[in-house]
Amino acid sequence: AARRFLRLPGSAARRRRELAAGLAFASPWLVGFTVFTLWPVLQSLILSLCEYDVTHPARYIGLANYAEASRDPLFWKSLGNTVFMALWVPVTLAAGLAIALLLDTEVRGMAVWRTLFYLPAVIPTVAVAVLWVWILNPSTGLLNRCLTPLLAPLGLTPPEWLQDEHWAKPAIVLTLLWAAGGSMVIWLAGLAGIPRTLYEAAVVDGAGPWQRFRRVTLPMLTPYIFFNLIMGIIAAFQIFNQALIMTEGGPNHATRFYVLRLFDVAFRYLQMGYASAMAWILFVMVLGLTLINFVLAPRWVHYEGEARR
Repeated sequence: AARRFLRLPGSAARRRRELAAGLAFASPWLVGFTVFTLWPVLQSLILSLCEYDVTHPARYIGLANYAEASRDPLFWKSLGNTVFMALWVPVTLAAGLAIALLLDTEVRGMAVWRTLFYLPAVIPTVAVAVLWVWILNPSTGLLNRCLTPLLAPLGLTPPEWLQDEHWAKPAIVLTLLWAAGGSMVIWLAGLAGIPRTLYEAAVVDGAGPWQRFRRVTLPMLTPYIFFNLIMGIIAAFQIFNQALIMTEGGPNHATRFYVLRLFDVAFRYLQMGYASAMAWILFVMVLGLTLINFVLAPRWVHYEGEARR
């Protein structure tokens, strides 16, 4: 019947009219995507092959900007700082999962606790950064005021945090751990999707809490772990607001992350060609890490549908 309908006179014209109507309805998005996303991306690729400082016409220099990145010590410093933050992604995921496990209970007032733990995720990052600048103040900050009575009997003093190049990056990690509840919603959705019959069967087999977590919870959560891992790595390579507001890349470039270095090159030094090359290097790195995760995913990510088959 479908084939006979497609052969009817006028069916081709009808399909063309439907296609035209669909494109007309989608045209605002298509035009916006082309003008504000696709064209700037292509323009940045062109500029990455040019010397361009905004005030003068672009001059083609080939791959010189990419060669400059390999010789730039701040490029490697910022990349190393960013990789350090990416290595903490599993810790932030574990913290979010631990919060979700604590909140995955049916007790009175649990909605209030879930709201409180989720609040850091909806607070603007600028406000969070300003708050933590006050908390981490070495002399009047809340954290050091709490640590001083504990460390004084041991003859120790609290670190200076943002003023110490050895503690600056761990201090920013603290801000990320504080907002670990942002992924709580995803973890709770994953925990709610685990059939309770699996836990009941595990209890019958004599499995304890740790064995149930290891043999039931974690395997069933691997799709959510996979998603959060990829999103966490992408976010770690794009960290910017915290470093700009809390430390401005210091001390001694200890928190000059990759995107902050890119921002300086582009908007402080007006080296738009070099900044475009850095942007494309970042794109290739993030794409490569994402593809590696997708290649390795079949070895450890388990889906319920696969189990049924």
